[in-house]
Amino acid sequence: MEREKKLRLNLTEEEVESLRKALGREPNDLELAMIDAEWSEHCSYKSSKPLLKLLPTQGKHVILGPGYDAGVLDIGDGYVLTAHIESHNHPSAIDPYGGAATGVGGILRDIICMGTRPIALLDVLRFGSISVSSHSRWLFKHVVRGISDYGNCVGVPTVGGEVEFDETFERNCLVDVVCFGVGKKSDLVLAEARHVGDSIILIGGLTGRDGLHGSSFASAVLTESSEQDRSAVQIPDPFAEKMIMEATLESIGTGRVRGLKDLGGGGLSCGLSEIADKGGTGVEIELTRVPLSEEDMHPIEIMISESQERMLLVVEGGYEEEVAKIFRKYGVRYSIIGKVTDDKHVTVKKAGTVLTKIRAELLANAPIIYRRAEKPKNIESLANTPRPDEPHDLEKTLLQLLSLPNIASKQWIYEQYDHEVGLKTVIKPGQAGAAVLRLPNNKFIAVRADGNSKHCYLDPYHGAAGVFAEACRNVLAVGAKPIAMLDHLQFGDPSNPEVFWAFSESVKGIADYAKNLNIPCIGGKVSFYNEDKVSGKAIKPTPVVAVIGLADAVETLKSNRLRVGSRILILGETKPELGGSEYYEGIHGLVGGKVPKVDFEYEKRLHRCVLKIVSLGLAKSLEDLSKGGLATALAELSIKSGVGMKIDLNKVPNTCERLDEILFSETHGRFVAEANVGAEDRIKRIAASFNIPCEIIGEVEGEYLSFEKGVKKIKVQLRELEDTWRCTIPKLMGDEC
Repeated sequence: MEREKKLRLNLTEEEVESLRKALGREPNDLELAMIDAEWSEHCSYKSSKPLLKLLPTQGKHVILGPGYDAGVLDIGDGYVLTAHIESHNHPSAIDPYGGAATGVGGILRDIICMGTRPIALLDVLRFGSISVSSHSRWLFKHVVRGISDYGNCVGVPTVGGEVEFDETFERNCLVDVVCFGVGKKSDLVLAEARHVGDSIILIGGLTGRDGLHGSSFASAVLTESSEQDRSAVQIPDPFAEKMIMEATLESIGTGRVRGLKDLGGGGLSCGLSEIADKGGTGVEIELTRVPLSEEDMHPIEIMISESQERMLLVVEGGYEEEVAKIFRKYGVRYSIIGKVTDDKHVTVKKAGTVLTKIRAELLANAPIIYRRAEKPKNIESLANTPRPDEPHDLEKTLLQLLSLPNIASKQWIYEQYDHEVGLKTVIKPGQAGAAVLRLPNNKFIAVRADGNSKHCYLDPYHGAAGVFAEACRNVLAVGAKPIAMLDHLQFGDPSNPEVFWAFSESVKGIADYAKNLNIPCIGGKVSFYNEDKVSGKAIKPTPVVAVIGLADAVETLKSNRLRVGSRILILGETKPELGGSEYYEGIHGLVGGKVPKVDFEYEKRLHRCVLKIVSLGLAKSLEDLSKGGLATALAELSIKSGVGMKIDLNKVPNTCERLDEILFSETHGRFVAEANVGAEDRIKRIAASFNIPCEIIGEVEGEYLSFEKGVKKIKVQLRELEDTWRCTIPKLMGDEC
């Protein structure tokens, strides 16, 4: 293995031996480097594929599911919606601005290479405690700036997202990006090379030494010396991306582009092998035709570089000039670097000399690793952690909860984004739990991504299912029906049986929710090795789920602005499920307790119930209950609406023994609904028909948020709530509130 070490490879001895057997000879250095990139966890999913097969991928709207650069949904009238989720975790931990920006650039190209125009982004972020860590504040600041600058420059709005802070992300921040695109079904292009004789054209940026070993870097544990891996972080150029986007979409209109592939992880090695493998063909390229940023680059560097803003086009033979003139028009660099062959091999030449000829199927398909899973010994003891004493001053406790960075306003983030560019955003950040965008056929999509590492650490099955359920509730709350989902599964080292057990349970939880609610998975991402050798800690299990909802008419859309005189109802029963809650961890410093459970049959009834209430126009607004429970949800509604509420907690359907449990439990399957006087009884009757508990618990009035239960009263002035909630993150980041 000495040669492999000198080449900075992460291949195991077993993998190198299987490669020797497949080739029938000793692989050369170039082949080892190419295989190292394509067989990395980042590109191959060699540890996760067996479990990912549990996810349902077929559905009414699904045209293409996982396995392509983006999932594709039929949204009617000849239009399609494309969606993809990606991460740039390791690069962002080293260079937060560049890492986050190139993550946005990569996912935009994933959408473009399907033949669709990107219309919106979501970001899902994880950092260490910004209350105590200057390092986490630095990462947070520059990741947000990187996402903002790239998206704003390209002209694609960031319309929403989610952020969570926890000490386990101190050296392993997570930077996830979700992108959505729209196009004509007739313009769809796949990452395939199907026609022998077609030309392979490389467009966009120069190939350089930035991004070397990027996939391998993302498939290994961060170490104290990871600063040396800065060369694995690519350099972003959003203005070049904008020209590439316009030129590529125009070139598709010629009908001569028969395949498209973004050069992301693994660079040319992965891009070429994958289009050949999917197309059942071969490819042959000449390295002297690859435009380079440095003259002395080695063939290995050219083949595994992940320099940004590059794409591969498969163009119909004889029509290269028709496509090339479009790229000249936009000032986009292009070069015909090769052709599609019939030999099912990837052939790499330099000045006519063959450097490698290796089967595309072998290169594109890593051997599967079947990992061992073992339930952590402390799971049961954590679940049985004794509950803390109830605070004497619950008014103070509510204000403390609102000041926790995980609950406090995220306006500091989204005010840095241009979320209106493109003029498709109907419901914007801060106006509701999900963003809503207008489609070209005058339908609407609602999009939301959620995660909860605290729940998933204590109970990965119900934690992951609960993440899915919460994302669905946010989509339902704006009046849309969930039709598809994407997942991103982020864990530590999969060779650790306890880490792999958490991964396995999380996948099962998501799969069971998807199957029971008939919401197919159309794509996703797995990110392992999110841990570092300095602390010896892995991140908490962090599955993220993005849900796409569809609404037919603007009349059914809801935002969460209360009106004086309205009645407040609660749907669902509150249970004493505070394990992993913000209340337990943020107020009491307690890690443990019973995590909220997901009841799939109940969830099916709840979805139908809420959609019927929405379709009849009975609820003026809806808000799901999640982090911080009922009390924080009502506080946020009051703050955003500028009006108080009077709430009778005696009316809340519950099985709790204590007041703090009613206020702060994070039980799933609950909504707060606002209704006009006269509509509340109809809502109750509909809920009853679906066997969903529902009660009128208060009304919108005054300048205070007040709760009553028997002789106990909690009353906080709206101004005090607002100052606490809005100012926490700006103050921590050294800005004015």
